Amino acid sequence: MRTKILYILSCCIFTLSLATKSAAQEIKTNEGIRIPAEREPVQPIMDSLRIEAPVPVITLTPKDSIKPKKEILADRVTYTAEDYMRLSPRENRIYLYNNAEITYGDINITAGRIVLDNETNEVYAYGIIDTAGVYTQKPVFTQAQSVVRPDSIRFNFDSEKALVFNSRTEQGEFKVLGEITKRENDSVYYMKNVKFTTSPNEENPDYYFYARRIKLVPDKKIVSGLVNMYIADVPTPLGLPFGYFPMTDEQTSGFIIPSFGDDNNRGFYLQNGGYYFAISDYVDLTVLGDYYTNGSYGLRMESSYAVRYRFRGNLSFRYEKLINSERGFPDFSESTIYNLRWNHSQDSKANPSSRFSASVNLGSSDYYQASTNQMNTGNRLTNTLSSSVSYSKTFNIQPQINLSIAATHSQNTNTEKINMTLPTVQASMARVYPFEPKVGAKKGIIENINFQYNFRGENRFQTTDSLFFKPEMFEDAILGAQHSIPLTTNFKLFNYLSVSAGTNYTESWVFRTYDRSYDEEARREIVDTVRGFDSFRTYNFNTSIGTTIYGTKNFSGKGKYQAIRHVMRPSISYNINPGFEHYYDEYIIPESEGREERVVEYSRFQGSLYGPPGKLFSSSIGFSLSNTFEAKVKDSADAEPRKVKLLNNLNISTSYNLAGDSLKLSPISVRGSLPVIQNKLDINFGANLDVYALNNENRRIDKLNIQNGGSLFRLTNANMSFGYSFSSRDFSGGKENVNRLENQTFRNGGRPDDLFGKDMDIDGSFYDEHEADMAEEEEEAESENSWYNFNIPWDLRLAYTLNYSNSARQNDISSHSLMFSGDVELSPKWTVGASSGYDFVNTGFTHTQLRFARDLESWRMTFSWTPFGVYKQWNFFIGIKSSLLRDIKYEKRRERDRRL
Repeated sequence: MRTKILYILSCCIFTLSLATKSAAQEIKTNEGIRIPAEREPVQPIMDSLRIEAPVPVITLTPKDSIKPKKEILADRVTYTAEDYMRLSPRENRIYLYNNAEITYGDINITAGRIVLDNETNEVYAYGIIDTAGVYTQKPVFTQAQSVVRPDSIRFNFDSEKALVFNSRTEQGEFKVLGEITKRENDSVYYMKNVKFTTSPNEENPDYYFYARRIKLVPDKKIVSGLVNMYIADVPTPLGLPFGYFPMTDEQTSGFIIPSFGDDNNRGFYLQNGGYYFAISDYVDLTVLGDYYTNGSYGLRMESSYAVRYRFRGNLSFRYEKLINSERGFPDFSESTIYNLRWNHSQDSKANPSSRFSASVNLGSSDYYQASTNQMNTGNRLTNTLSSSVSYSKTFNIQPQINLSIAATHSQNTNTEKINMTLPTVQASMARVYPFEPKVGAKKGIIENINFQYNFRGENRFQTTDSLFFKPEMFEDAILGAQHSIPLTTNFKLFNYLSVSAGTNYTESWVFRTYDRSYDEEARREIVDTVRGFDSFRTYNFNTSIGTTIYGTKNFSGKGKYQAIRHVMRPSISYNINPGFEHYYDEYIIPESEGREERVVEYSRFQGSLYGPPGKLFSSSIGFSLSNTFEAKVKDSADAEPRKVKLLNNLNISTSYNLAGDSLKLSPISVRGSLPVIQNKLDINFGANLDVYALNNENRRIDKLNIQNGGSLFRLTNANMSFGYSFSSRDFSGGKENVNRLENQTFRNGGRPDDLFGKDMDIDGSFYDEHEADMAEEEEEAESENSWYNFNIPWDLRLAYTLNYSNSARQNDISSHSLMFSGDVELSPKWTVGASSGYDFVNTGFTHTQLRFARDLESWRMTFSWTPFGVYKQWNFFIGIKSSLLRDIKYEKRRERDRRL
């Protein structure tokens, strides 16, 4: 017994000693660093009797072995509500009511009611029913840019998964409506019984795609199983076993579904099918093709490129192989046509000292007329194709030098003749004033003397469509260069008269001349080409004097017109051009068969790039008078007077040849512009009046017309024209129509206006330069009065021309026509239009197009019809407007048989 008591006592003392030592070692300073205690630890008291007993094992636990609860929420949760926030300790829940909102990181939920369960870390959001029994304040789930509007939602903060019921979300142009949605994470959603559409009315869409299950990756794609298309809630046969719908703000590559139909000459066809290549953010490429069952085919490549603040442009190449009839038939024919268009513009801020631009439209002369896939009616009536590619550079030195290199092209589609310069090099030096004062303005004749230097070199080709860019084209190239140095000065005379005088020296270089002779045996002129450098020099002198005279008539009283001002600018000029006879030779045609011997003069420079210099000496005086009539008009007693032009630039000019033997006075030219509606309608007119009479052969004779029994002047020709564009905005005080800088129809080779009809894009839309303005006006009208739109928007464009000829007593109106084009918006969804004209000379209508367009919310329907003429045809299109689904379409075309 004693032994057991001593053993228990020794164990207690030993345990107390260890505890004391541990406590002493855990004394802390204010800094929290542990230091040893100064006192020695207590030693255990042992019995003198050494008793063999087991040594106890003691375990020290510095802290609690129970681990703290792991933090579940990675961010702070904040919540608010308008009516009340109630905490239920028993349920461990928080209840929020009326305009409740909860935020967790980038996740935000708003709803009429929100329940936050702290036990399960879940949130439930619902709407509330108002006093009228309407389910309002539906939940809105927002994460970053993704927004979901369901009927109710259940969200877990721990897994960040959610169940959403009757959700509504927008992904790009798609509106997605799902019965049940499972949010796997912030980038993947699984949905059941889903409708997705591009219709603006998501509650009652005019069409939608229905799928039982889909996978939605926001801003990327929708992947579905069996999908079926519904129109007006009616299922259609259009369905797919699976669907893939890309959704991205960036351009992506993809296939372009072709349209199908049949042609009278070439059978069934597939048109405008191909592939779109989204190469980069700066350039893209579209490759389209056509195929006909008779073997005809077409290929088109179109590319657009742009670098902000530097340049932008577009490139298009079209090639078609056309086969008519069948091989072996007598009417079988085969042809190839092509067309190349390129437009490039440089930003003015990119490089102020240099600039590159291009506007190219070249190809087969019959391309626009023969193409099987041409919906632009305007370019079919175009008779000329032109191109220009140029580069200019300014060298900022003293004196400044300007350099430009250009290639030009002009093609007549009727005659198939082509004129081309490749290249044209021009250089000019800025004006130099050798006698200008170092300080102050230049005064007098001497100080205003200046000269400059100009250079122009050309390599010109004249060829036909069949020889374009073939070796024969380059064999007939005409090369030349021209240097000119103008020397001018100007000064004031009697403080009222402005006098200018100058002379110009020109030197022309050519590398091909022509020697002519007469072959008596063949009885014809022989032209020999002499290759090699040759040149000639010319010079002339000119001077002019003019002034400006103002006449004002003020009206007293309270009338509308306050004053009328007449501005006259008369001027007289004198020109001398010496005769350069030493550049001329002659050959003799001998007498034969009753014809007398003739001497023919010629210049070896005839047929060269710049032609021969003038042989005859000329000295002439020119007269011109410019008139402008203006009025100061006051609309009301309190209004400020405004300036109105009554007659703009009435110019009268003629010249008198002092060196001529007869017919010294040239016809008097009269040109002017009559403003009818300020800044809207100007009538331009012109006429030529001749003072000389005609003989019995209708040739001018050296006898005044008044002396021959006629009037003082004989009207030889006259013209008048005007163009006018107005719309309903002009009468309702709305915005004026402003033409866009780039007209798509004009860029495709047609006219800058739509008087020959509107061009139709492959998506069925008309290229309309006022379409954006009309849409904006429609939105404003609907917002102001959603019940009834009593204004009917419309626009009308007119073009009138009249040409009269009477130079040889023909008394003929050569051309007289009125063209018009207009559109009327019968309702916010219906637009009808027409483009036509009437030729009063040939008494018939010009090219006519009738069209209408119907806005079907998410669909577009258009129809254009050319009822008569060579290009009689009709085009019908209906398809989805969204760029994502533009391949869902139907179009039909029909053209007349051009061979008939």
